[in-house]
Amino acid sequence: MTADDLRDSLEAMGDRFDFGEYEIEAYLAVLEHGELTASDIADHTDIPQPRVYDTVRKLSDRGVVEVRESRPMRVVALDPAEVFPSVQRSLEEMVEELAARYTAPTRETEAVSLVKSRPSVVRYLDAVIESAEYELVCSLTPELLDRFEDHLREAVEADVTVELIVTPARDAPTTDAFDYAGVATESRVRRGITTPVMAVADGERSVYATQDALTDTAERYGVIFNRSALGFLVGGFFNTVLWTTAEPLVSNRDPRPFPRRYASIRRCLKDVREVEEDLYATIEGRDVETGERRTVTGRIVDVEMLDTSEIATMALETDTGRVTVGGRVAALEDVEAHEIVVDARTDR
Repeated sequence: MTADDLRDSLEAMGDRFDFGEYEIEAYLAVLEHGELTASDIADHTDIPQPRVYDTVRKLSDRGVVEVRESRPMRVVALDPAEVFPSVQRSLEEMVEELAARYTAPTRETEAVSLVKSRPSVVRYLDAVIESAEYELVCSLTPELLDRFEDHLREAVEADVTVELIVTPARDAPTTDAFDYAGVATESRVRRGITTPVMAVADGERSVYATQDALTDTAERYGVIFNRSALGFLVGGFFNTVLWTTAEPLVSNRDPRPFPRRYASIRRCLKDVREVEEDLYATIEGRDVETGERRTVTGRIVDVEMLDTSEIATMALETDTGRVTVGGRVAALEDVEAHEIVVDARTDR
């Protein structure tokens, strides 16, 4: 919908529902009785007799009553269940277009917030996907995949690592019909409508919603994490529950030049294990025992990771000795990693 089309829709919606006090009184009276003459309307309302005909004509022009040209003229109520569904659809389409053009206020979004409308869920998914600078994971319905295809392609072209799940699997486009390699580093499909829709960008911003949030059912909600310490829960759920139970579809993990940046230690170790040369890492995170911010740089000397991601850890040889690094909520290692940069050189 172009800007001019949207403007026309707003004007049309305003015209259709530009009801004054007389129109409202007349409409409710006709609805209550089913059919009234002009004199009846004057009797049942406070509308002056000379204004009744203009009022009725306006209701007829809006399509909510039918005027039968008889003697006397009769005004017949139309079934609202037949009149308003088309209006409702037009309004929903217009609201979605308005939401797509909405620019959020400059104030910072709350760290954790709940949204309860489909346009809001979709808008936040869009914002998270667009914000990814180096790492993105997402679970999308085929409809959302089509909607965000251009953003995902832009992310891949910008060397963002993208892991994509399409759900439900039965509705996912086939590999012949859709260019998965162009929109994701690795793609999988997962059965069932119980799989949530979600996106996590750079381990910081995330949105989680049920598939019901995209339908007209009562259970419609989405949870937004904006640079919240709780946001890692969404990424962890994706890695351990969704990704490991999804069926591989297309992998496009071409070798990428160093340095590489990671929010997930699992993805970092997956790449590191495939490289034979010495690699060095800089870790931004916090000390597991004190909770204080900590930056560590050193040569990667050991990695350990199970395919289930239950264990994902690495060891660095630093100027002050050996330091072990784990992911979010690490307990056994020395440092909890929030951001990892891996390079083949030390003079970074």
